[in-house]
Amino acid sequence: MDRESYESPDLAAYLNEHFVCIKVDRDERPDVDARYQRAVQALTGQGGWPLTAVLTPDGDVFYGGTYFPPDDRFGRQSFRSVLERVRDVFHSQQGRVAGSGREVRAHVAGLLRESDPGELSPALLERGAAQMEKLFDERHGGFGRQPKFPHPAAVDFLLARWWDTGAERWRAIVERTLTGMAEGGVYDQLGGGFHRYSVDERWLVPHFEKMSYDNSELLKAYLHAYAALGTPVFRRAAEGIVDWCLEVLADRGRGGFAASQDADVGLDDDGDYFTWTDDEARAALTAAEWDVARLRWDIEPQGEMHHDPARNVLWAARSLQAIAAELQLPEAQVAQVIETAASKLKAARDRRTAPAVDRAVYVSWNAMLAEAFLEAATILAREDCARFALATLERLWTEAPAPGGGLYRRADHAGGPVLLEDQVQAASAAIAAYQHTGDARWLDRARTLADFVLAHFADTDAGGFFDAPPGDGLGLLGQRAMPIQDAPTPSANAVAASVLLRLAAIGDEPRYAAQAERALTAFAGGAADAGLFVAAYLEAVDLCINGACRIVVAETTTNDPSREPDERGLVAAALSTYRPRKVVVHAAGSPVPKIGGPVALVCVGTACTAPVLDGAALRRTLETFGRAG
Repeated sequence: MDRESYESPDLAAYLNEHFVCIKVDRDERPDVDARYQRAVQALTGQGGWPLTAVLTPDGDVFYGGTYFPPDDRFGRQSFRSVLERVRDVFHSQQGRVAGSGREVRAHVAGLLRESDPGELSPALLERGAAQMEKLFDERHGGFGRQPKFPHPAAVDFLLARWWDTGAERWRAIVERTLTGMAEGGVYDQLGGGFHRYSVDERWLVPHFEKMSYDNSELLKAYLHAYAALGTPVFRRAAEGIVDWCLEVLADRGRGGFAASQDADVGLDDDGDYFTWTDDEARAALTAAEWDVARLRWDIEPQGEMHHDPARNVLWAARSLQAIAAELQLPEAQVAQVIETAASKLKAARDRRTAPAVDRAVYVSWNAMLAEAFLEAATILAREDCARFALATLERLWTEAPAPGGGLYRRADHAGGPVLLEDQVQAASAAIAAYQHTGDARWLDRARTLADFVLAHFADTDAGGFFDAPPGDGLGLLGQRAMPIQDAPTPSANAVAASVLLRLAAIGDEPRYAAQAERALTAFAGGAADAGLFVAAYLEAVDLCINGACRIVVAETTTNDPSREPDERGLVAAALSTYRPRKVVVHAAGSPVPKIGGPVALVCVGTACTAPVLDGAALRRTLETFGRAG
């Protein structure tokens, strides 16, 4: 629409003469987007981007849609025709327009509050998991049909269900989903990182845009699955996400991650930077490398792209074993050739003009990636990830502080909105930084943000949290929203509850636990029926009902020369071992006075283990203590 309509001098002149034109960046103002998406959905039955809404001077929506073509086509009126008709209706039927706008506002005001109070119980978890299972694609992995989006929070939730119950069906869903995505074209087989979604149910042809928030949550899902199951492809996918983020998104000088990378270089291509003709791939490789690469990534004269059928999306079409058998080569040699071929193709691709990168530094998305990088630091043994994550978080607190103790939306320019999702994601990342470093400053920052949220975003009547502080905006901008669905980032209400529960477990602060339970109860009536789309909420309910696994690590002096200081070893073991609902607490002195030197205690509910003195023993304890069967 930019190229076809807004950059047309004639149409731009018409718009400026007859309308007040406001263009909104959805990433910078998700609160604005949420309100007008609901309004257009109420009017037309569907939403999406680009979103086009027409408002009265009072700010009420009376017409809307998504994409409008520049000319009459595909049974759609041209954008100019639509604008002329809307202008005519507005001037000739003002009473009707005003009434329609008021009705939409009243309807949307109800939709914006997704609270539905109920009782917290294990049945919520069972119901949510069952809803996810109904949508599971047994053949290709993932949920639903085409287009197919990743749902990392759902995968994480079901991985915890498997750990808790031992039910193999949950493990099977996790393994098939993560494997299908990692081997598909939705994963960048050369550069790492995941594209936005797959247009088909096989994870083959993606929409090529890469978002920081998708990759942060997918990184966590792959790290957790690798830590729990040890599957090599999960580690490779996690390492690929880290490498892409550091290469493309990271600001190495100051810390911070860019928001996204475009799908295309120009308006006329469709992922051409990421795709290959067989001639292009063959030219970059030796004959022996081509023989392996063609089989591995399914590179053929006829590709998968509709706009250019010669272009291929690379995906892991055949296993090392199958290629080795067909070419009668040792598997180790095939693996080496694939690695070399990938490196050469990546180098050839790097010489192309790359899609643009949006360098905006959004607080919530940066916090999400920083938290994921802190997990990668221990699970992948990548201390560079920890250094960059901590530098990123320091930048957020240095450049984005808002009055009263909160954070602005962006860290790369002053001012802007103060939104719930930025506060709670930054608090969550601060807890992760405390757990990784033992530095109490991070815990203090998390508490400051939690208190800021309770003071400015909490619904003191019904529980739950609003997405923004009270405002006096026109029309829908004056309406407060209380969302619980993941859309597409984790629900800020769910993250808020999780943060409060973790703070309560770390510091033994029941006031935080009470506020979290109150918030979760506000949605317990019907949220679980949404299953897949409230996975973050279900994870928070899981933490609330089943309680945290509390790992207390302490370093004290010892006179026993046989005991080397190993506090970092205990912390690394605690952080890198998979255990649902865990929190790590750093204690100044040993919780067991008779034991000198580093020591850890693992507590679940009112039961604690015997003192644990080394990392290997702590891993074994976390894998078994309090686990059914």
